[in-house]
Amino acid sequence: MIRLVPRTETSAFWQIATPVMAVAATMLAGGLLFAIMGYDPVSAIRTIFWDPLFGPAAGYSRQQLLVKAAPLILIASGLAVGFRAGIWNIGAEGQYIIGAITGAAVALAAYPAPEMWIFPAMVVAGALGGWAWGMIPALLRNWFGASEILVSLMLVYVAQRIAAWMAFGPMKNPEGFGMPGSRNLQQYPAASNPELIAGTGAHWGVVAAAAAVLATWFLMSRHIRGFHIRAAGTAPRAARFAGVKPETLVAFCLGLSGALAGMAGLFEVAGPAGQITDKVGVGYGFTAIIVAFLGRLHPVGILLAGLLLALTYIGGELAQLTMNLPAATVQVFQGMLLFFLLGFDLLTRYRLTRRVTA
Repeated sequence: MIRLVPRTETSAFWQIATPVMAVAATMLAGGLLFAIMGYDPVSAIRTIFWDPLFGPAAGYSRQQLLVKAAPLILIASGLAVGFRAGIWNIGAEGQYIIGAITGAAVALAAYPAPEMWIFPAMVVAGALGGWAWGMIPALLRNWFGASEILVSLMLVYVAQRIAAWMAFGPMKNPEGFGMPGSRNLQQYPAASNPELIAGTGAHWGVVAAAAAVLATWFLMSRHIRGFHIRAAGTAPRAARFAGVKPETLVAFCLGLSGALAGMAGLFEVAGPAGQITDKVGVGYGFTAIIVAFLGRLHPVGILLAGLLLALTYIGGELAQLTMNLPAATVQVFQGMLLFFLLGFDLLTRYRLTRRVTA
């Protein structure tokens, strides 16, 4: 008989090994699922995980890798800070949407002015929009004890309705022949977010994601605020005795994650997406939760996990085109990945021992 025995301290080996095991288990389970559906499992797995990097269309896919990874890394960097403190922001998707709207609003209000200040102002407005949306669950938790999990999640649907209202109403393109959606910001040079290096997919959102990784690493490992966050996450009562104010920490973590999610939304709407539509939310905010946990809430891990999840997006789209796999393939893979990660996570806190019977 096998039983689980709590570890006296977290296993560093399993902290690294369990994400790798989760990815491997996801591939095996995904292959089994494809076989049941009547597809060649080896071909499907190769199309999703290999062909985007080394297949015939690898040139375009590699370019898209940074485009897809940047918002995931940017959002997950902010979420991880809160998760380390035991503050659970599940509504980054809503903050992403609001950031896209507030950032685009600056560009549309200034249209067609060519001034250089427009794009930096959009970035600030996007961050402030996401920050303000993140502060709603923070204030409700601090003032009334409301669960930030429920409040932030419910606000996602409010943000989606606001985006639909904007696309059909105040932000609707007056020259769009009645079609919903704002002006295309890619066609507005002062407000666009183009490639910085041709053929790489790198835009200002990629730069911001790299900066977020470095900034959160410095915050968590070198700054007193990072010590407070780690202390609150591991020993909340002891943290209070050390002078940590829970209300301040809640506001800081939810505000930071909201601001980074809002920036991600702005970079996306000014670049790849191009405009505000009723479908401006594409699920990056939810997928970033998987990225944060797969990366072990560590900046370097988040960087690698963001690239991996971006690969599933690109590979899933490629599998739809070449193998006619269902559109939900990516969501199924991401869901299985989180499931296996949480399951294998037991090994970081417990060890397997043989039960001796008389």
